[in-house]
Amino acid sequence: MPIVESNKVTDTNAVTDETVTAKETTATANTPAEPTAAVLVLEDGRMFRGRSYGATGVALGEAVFATGMTGYQETITDPSYARQLVVQTAPHIGNTGVNSEDAESRRIWVAGYVVRDAARRPSNWRSEKSLDDELVEQGIVGIQAVDTRAITRHLREHKTMRAGIFSGEAANATDKELLDAVLASAPMEGARLAEEVSIDEAYVVEPADHGWDGDAKFDIAAIDLGIKAMTPARFAERGVRVHVLPATATLEDVKAVNPHGFFMSNGPGDPATADAQVKLLRSVLDEKLPYFGICFGNQILGRALGFGTYKLKYGHRGINQPVMDRRTGKVEITSQNHGFAVDAPMDGATLAPEERFGRVEVSHVSLNDDVVEGLACLDIPAFSVQYHPEAAAGPHDAAYLFDRFIALMETTKNGQDATQTSNSAKNEDTK
Repeated sequence: MPIVESNKVTDTNAVTDETVTAKETTATANTPAEPTAAVLVLEDGRMFRGRSYGATGVALGEAVFATGMTGYQETITDPSYARQLVVQTAPHIGNTGVNSEDAESRRIWVAGYVVRDAARRPSNWRSEKSLDDELVEQGIVGIQAVDTRAITRHLREHKTMRAGIFSGEAANATDKELLDAVLASAPMEGARLAEEVSIDEAYVVEPADHGWDGDAKFDIAAIDLGIKAMTPARFAERGVRVHVLPATATLEDVKAVNPHGFFMSNGPGDPATADAQVKLLRSVLDEKLPYFGICFGNQILGRALGFGTYKLKYGHRGINQPVMDRRTGKVEITSQNHGFAVDAPMDGATLAPEERFGRVEVSHVSLNDDVVEGLACLDIPAFSVQYHPEAAAGPHDAAYLFDRFIALMETTKNGQDATQTSNSAKNEDTK
């Protein structure tokens, strides 16, 4: 029996990379009166049967789990989840509905959604509609009433893997046909997605629109690789005007806004595919323009310095990830969403493989698995972290990083070198 996708009949052996993209999920946006049968199929053949949630049809992508107890709307609208089927470990999802204020981007980006106990109706004074209705409206295929603990344990023991959610007529296919459709889908390794989720036209976030009284202190160029709305807002709250540029921006585009600093955002996909962004960052570092990167921006800094990246077994996703700042000894509980990491030496300062950029050290490390969570350059004004300091959703432990970048721009503007800047930031953080 063929697999039905997007109101078309698709040969299960003909599912290509174009079938499932970050901008167009394989979902049919019909609204059943009652949930229909649904099944989650993992690429190793494990199947979990439940009921449909949201739109019915087919969703293909990489199955990952997110450990946040709150913030599901921010999760599903985070562009870093493009082409992923997100399994929520919190059992009750949808209780507070959705609203027009908490979305982190212009649309839902998850390819599919997996929950255990979906709320029958939302109950919150800020709710504008139910999560179920929002998923249907945006054509996002989901599944409910499955054992998300068992799914999470399976992914932890085996690894993240390709998967598919099939509901409605699509769920009636044979087990072999369902698995064949999953195996024909594109893996996350080698996926170049930042350009797909990025903006097409540049825009500016003004400090005055976020409570800042007075003139802007600095202007920065921010490359949107999948940026979350709260990130430029956090800069603007501190008096920084943010010029958000597309992922395809060039050095000339950056210089055109006359920035005091340069920023690269979080985003989806394999950092090994980000050659254009690595080239751009190297040019920026050669210009000695202060740099701050988060998540994908951390991996790009690692590559720009000459380090490699690799895929984690199951990644870090959620708002409760412990990280230690190795220079201060402080522990932060952080918001994270990444499946790749930087492969850099952990034993103190070292000369970057791209020697013209001088010395670098691993500044932050995961307390769960010793993964590199931050890089600090010692001879040029540049640093980055693997997590999300904008806290949407999540704790505010890492908010100081925005202030650190402002301090870096201030000291660079005043003619201090990178070593003085690094030491002053270290001293400030230990107060």
